[in-house]
Amino acid sequence: MNKKRRPSLQDVADQVGVTKMTVSRYLKNPTRVAQSTQEKIAVALETLGYIPNRAPEILAQATSRAIGVLVPSLTNQVFAEVLRGIENVTGKRGYQTMLAHYGYQAELEEERVASLLSYNIDGLLLSESYHTPRTVRMIETAGIPVIEMMDSVSPSIQQCVGFDNTAAACEMVKAMIAQGYRHIAYLGARMDIRTQLKMRGYELAMQEAQLTPLAMTTNEASSFSLGASLLQQTLAKYPYVDSFFCTNDDLAAGVIFECQRQGIKIPEQIGVAGFHGHDIGQSMTPKLASIITPRKEIGRIAATELLDRLNGKERAESVIDLGYRIDLGETL
Repeated sequence: MNKKRRPSLQDVADQVGVTKMTVSRYLKNPTRVAQSTQEKIAVALETLGYIPNRAPEILAQATSRAIGVLVPSLTNQVFAEVLRGIENVTGKRGYQTMLAHYGYQAELEEERVASLLSYNIDGLLLSESYHTPRTVRMIETAGIPVIEMMDSVSPSIQQCVGFDNTAAACEMVKAMIAQGYRHIAYLGARMDIRTQLKMRGYELAMQEAQLTPLAMTTNEASSFSLGASLLQQTLAKYPYVDSFFCTNDDLAAGVIFECQRQGIKIPEQIGVAGFHGHDIGQSMTPKLASIITPRKEIGRIAATELLDRLNGKERAESVIDLGYRIDLGETL
């Protein structure tokens, strides 16, 4: 299939009966042309289906008014909310977002960063704090502002916005221990850096209470069905487990659904806690205990900081920790 020729500025100008420069002025600022001409150009643009070509402008000004955003997954609710926060800011300030995902793979993130930088983006919002050496070199060479999201503790290239995953997990497990649970199993999926940070927090709390850590992990993507499967595997191997701390609410919800299917009472027989405070966990019965994290606010603050820096404002601070909140719900 041959690519269709796009209507040009000259096509629009010919249809209206004005010069190409007049159409160009209209596109930059409609008030710079007469009202009657504005109306004619608007109709012509609509009729022809004109698509602006910003390549010459980008090359001439060395700016694109576009922000690159990298997320590890397009289906994970966590990052859907982060993106909502970002686009609540960028759209209002006249910036476009160029979105790419890398499937939790550092090498693929490297490819995506190279691709985004080739479009001369003005800044980058990343969802990881660990990158390949080449990724870091490319960002340094580009000389653009970059902010890493979702983690406030790991080393950052320039600036980070997020929370302490290890401290959050540790605090939740301590709360579970305070509720009387002693045989707490950690369920982890993907085993990306943040999942490992959460597991570290779980282990710290267990060790401090002189309890034995017990983890059931997999590199599979998290889901309700995976939560059910990990519950079955754990109880088959460790039937004395009295509670589960899950790396996210998808797994935790899956654990609860499988307990209900098996007739296991929650929280009387098994306690369950998740991470992030997703809508499903907050809406289900019993209400899921979870760590409530400010995903949308992280996106909003990160985008605001990035655009402020692009417009000459000094960055507020290198680390912006937005914290979290422990909600014991009804499953502990």
